[in-house]
Amino acid sequence: MSRRLQPLLHDLVPTVAAPTSVLSGADGQIRAIGVQGVFHADLRALSQAVLRLDDREPEPIMHVPTGPGTARFAALARWLGDPGPDPTLRVDRIRQTESDGLAEEIVIISTATVPVHTRVTLDLVCDAAPIDVVKRGADWPAALPVKAEPAALSWVADATDITATGEGAEVHPGGLAWNVRLPPGGQVTLRWRLRVRDRGGVVVAPRRRIPEWSRPEVTADDRRLVRLLDRSLDDLASLRLSERGEPDDVFLGGGVPWFLTLFGRDSIWAARMMLPLGTELAAGTLRVLARRQGRWLNADTGEAPGKIMHELRRQELVTRAGEGLPPVYYGTVDATLLWVTLLHDAWRWGMPADQVAALLPNLEAALGWLANHADSDGDGFVEYIDTSGHGLGNQGWKDSGDSVRFRDGSRARPPIALCEVQGYAYQAALHGAALLEAFGRPGADRWREYAAALADRFREQYWVDGPQGRYPALALDRDKRPVDSLTSNIGHLLGTGLLSAEESAQVAALLVSPAMSSGFGLRTMSAEDGGFSPLSYHCGSVWAHDTAIVIGGLARAGHAAEAAVLMEGLLAAAEAFDYRLPELYGGVAREEVPRPVPYPAACRPQAWSAASSVAMLQAAVGLYPDVPNGQTEVRPLPGSPLGAISVRGLRVAGQPYDISTPTPLPHDLAAVPPQ
Repeated sequence: MSRRLQPLLHDLVPTVAAPTSVLSGADGQIRAIGVQGVFHADLRALSQAVLRLDDREPEPIMHVPTGPGTARFAALARWLGDPGPDPTLRVDRIRQTESDGLAEEIVIISTATVPVHTRVTLDLVCDAAPIDVVKRGADWPAALPVKAEPAALSWVADATDITATGEGAEVHPGGLAWNVRLPPGGQVTLRWRLRVRDRGGVVVAPRRRIPEWSRPEVTADDRRLVRLLDRSLDDLASLRLSERGEPDDVFLGGGVPWFLTLFGRDSIWAARMMLPLGTELAAGTLRVLARRQGRWLNADTGEAPGKIMHELRRQELVTRAGEGLPPVYYGTVDATLLWVTLLHDAWRWGMPADQVAALLPNLEAALGWLANHADSDGDGFVEYIDTSGHGLGNQGWKDSGDSVRFRDGSRARPPIALCEVQGYAYQAALHGAALLEAFGRPGADRWREYAAALADRFREQYWVDGPQGRYPALALDRDKRPVDSLTSNIGHLLGTGLLSAEESAQVAALLVSPAMSSGFGLRTMSAEDGGFSPLSYHCGSVWAHDTAIVIGGLARAGHAAEAAVLMEGLLAAAEAFDYRLPELYGGVAREEVPRPVPYPAACRPQAWSAASSVAMLQAAVGLYPDVPNGQTEVRPLPGSPLGAISVRGLRVAGQPYDISTPTPLPHDLAAVPPQ
């Protein structure tokens, strides 16, 4: 029996204007294969758009991104024009993805000395396939019936109207056509549009077209950071979304094509990384998630009072593992804790006090979840278990079914208490206490006591001995056994305060060991563990956001040399991926391959991968504001691989903030800042 395989997409060309995304081949053609198509809010609005001249496809020679949501493809029609070795007819396809569809220009340029006559056709097909059907590699859906009118083609599916038009084109059931006549040296531009009117989608384009964040001017001795920032900020601008009915509260969709919607954890982390460019994105993300904060217990959806949701879809989503996730799903153990910390960090960066105050009831509800629902067995740790029978088996950021493994490769059984979640809980308790106290609300002392007790319990039960020394276990399983694999999860503990200075130093050293650092970033699992595979989704691959979070924690905790190692690796990976970091890539060692091995089903662009560029910039310049207390600390990273950096246009309390750092000293001469 043949397997159902998830389509590969690493070599496709994406253009995005959320909630619309387009995935085509490098030739610009959209073919009825794999995950190619025009997608709008979890629905494939167009499954084919193939361009031909005289029933022949032009030969591709180039493609290049030209800005947010745009790309240009160039091809040759060598059978037309002058004979001889030099081509004289070029066909450029200029793609502009828009939030409600797609607009293209087809520019035919002749340098021939003779007239050129050709018939240009564009074959268009719609199958209205849901995104989960595409992802599972299910049978290719049948094409929808098409209605051909004198000026347009139209399809109707799932409360969605789809229309294609072409300026001056003939319209027929299979697509659009133009008869083109070019004089010697002539040029013509053909235009067509796809429009999607979606009445059932839950996410829409924001009202405001301009991004909520500043676009800083950055110069650096290492130009890779500048190129990565430029490309990443373009991608982030194209991933902006809002909830239907609330167009002014903006958040970032997870990534293209699988996750272009609201994700609690992903959207929070991306907004948190973007705080150096302003607090508006964080504020919108906080409010959107607060409106859907859990109110009651529901095992089917994973909802609980005060809990922050995981994922928002237009309809039930069926995963490759057969899990049926409801449209509003709460199966995440960490989003609630991360929401608290995002509110705290946004407050420290200068989010207006009245906006923070408006969310204090949601803060208290989130802390209520931590007190009453996060510890199902009363052992003092935050854990998860899916009781519905059809939800996610693992509910941390590594949420694949095989992600929590012992050193010998065997799988842990739930309930599972992940190590980094205890760090998030510790930090959320202290951050919640700071907010409660600052705004005159009760309960601060209770949460400080909770954090202190959690740190003691963690130190007693999580630390294990491994081949390279002591480190925190990945998790505790249902029998309270430490899951003793060495993973990147421990890096998320840095900077939370849960670890002592000595413990932080032990963790930092392990994270840059050859078993963990691939040379292109941080592996999710040690190469010496039994479950390791460099192309495993969560057990050996490298995730850009994971590496960036750890870089930030290392920098904050004063481990400059280790942060520099991972930063250089991530920049090397960015260069190899044309400065568009994918969701993840293979954990094959840099000594084995000169460039990172793609993970072929990874999202690209992806919000927290793109936002990692801003997180690295912050770690390098060391900007740590505390607006409520009138303080801003600047601690540039000693020994940064980026050299001297100058940044104009960061934002603190809504005001521009500029930083210039000198060329760094060698590590052995640089003063290491205090933790």
